[in-house]
Amino acid sequence: MKQNKSSSVFSLAVVVAALGYFVDIYDLLLFGIIRRQSLESLGVPTESLTVVGENIISIQMLGLLVGGIIWGIMGDKKGRLSVLFGSIILYSIANFLTGFVGDVQQYAWARFFAGVGLAGELGAGITLVSELLPKSKRGIGTSMVAGIGLFGAVAAYFTFKITDDWRLCYKIGAGLGVLLLFLRISVAESGMFRHVQQKANIVRGNFFMFFQDAKRFRKYILAILIGLPTWFVIGVLVNLSNQFANKFYDGNKIESGRAIMYAYAAIAIGDILIGFISQYFKSRKKALYLFYFFAIISGIYFFNGNIKDDVTMYAACAALGFSTGFWAIFVTMGAEQFGTNLRATAATTIPNMVRGSLPLINLMFVNWFQKINGWDITKSAIYTGIIVMAITLIAAYFTEETFHKDLNYVEPEELMP
Repeated sequence: MKQNKSSSVFSLAVVVAALGYFVDIYDLLLFGIIRRQSLESLGVPTESLTVVGENIISIQMLGLLVGGIIWGIMGDKKGRLSVLFGSIILYSIANFLTGFVGDVQQYAWARFFAGVGLAGELGAGITLVSELLPKSKRGIGTSMVAGIGLFGAVAAYFTFKITDDWRLCYKIGAGLGVLLLFLRISVAESGMFRHVQQKANIVRGNFFMFFQDAKRFRKYILAILIGLPTWFVIGVLVNLSNQFANKFYDGNKIESGRAIMYAYAAIAIGDILIGFISQYFKSRKKALYLFYFFAIISGIYFFNGNIKDDVTMYAACAALGFSTGFWAIFVTMGAEQFGTNLRATAATTIPNMVRGSLPLINLMFVNWFQKINGWDITKSAIYTGIIVMAITLIAAYFTEETFHKDLNYVEPEELMP
């Protein structure tokens, strides 16, 4: 079947998907930026800020996991656009209500439902762009989506700095979502999906199909594992940069929110570049290996004693961020490895499974290495990073190359022998 595809990586679908991810990242990182002020205003005592904050983040991540499955299934059953509309509506309502919460419990519930809403943005956008663009340009197109979108973290940081009002920041996020709804009205549905939708005998959006066939299950797990370093870097190294700074030098004034902003600005640049690098190599995996190399070098720099003041710490966070600027390629590879009837489910659940891996990484980092082994934060982070990177490199080696893959096919519903 011939597809009507725009040859431009700046088509309406790409721009709208990028803006959707911009709003997604704005909210996803906003809590980390305004956490202290928001929790203190709700009466949380200073000694409980870390525990309460981590609990709310975990609840938001749980929402992302639940939402990833819900929106992924809907994307394959009802269409990619249904997710782009439904997710942003739920996210906008949840964000607006977050601006009026009166206690920690209400805050946690609001972030849970916001997480559910946020979970659909990237996967549905990447799926739609992958199916609308010709395969020679889909890597660049999806990189533009992620690269532009990741600047949402920068917007969140400066919105808070300008307004100094955490409730208003959430309301602004809700307003951005409403504006995005109007932009999406003119976006066309994927021709590949419409073709499959007309086939009554094709099973669409069955999440359990990932576990019913050994080869498909293997591809799904590998697609998740190749993205693990992203949330180790952000969730551990950058998020706790002020604590690492305490170990590295005296008198640090590191703001975690600013460190996150620098890291995400660099991630955005990396995500834009990796599309062109992948195009140059004509390989997703070679581009991925290059950024893994950057991640290893940045990690060595982080821990080898070069960080002696706030400037070098922020620079190190930016370097780490740039090295994990493979989010776009990682999600694109997840979308490219599965047929049209499972593609949205894969592309939406895979990044949210990676996001959901952060509590497990923290379990190893905090409970296993620090509490059980009695190691300090630096040694624990080094060993956690080595294990995460080793798992990722092995997974990448066994992952399928998808650069030249034609996406116009479906997954058969066979059972595991």
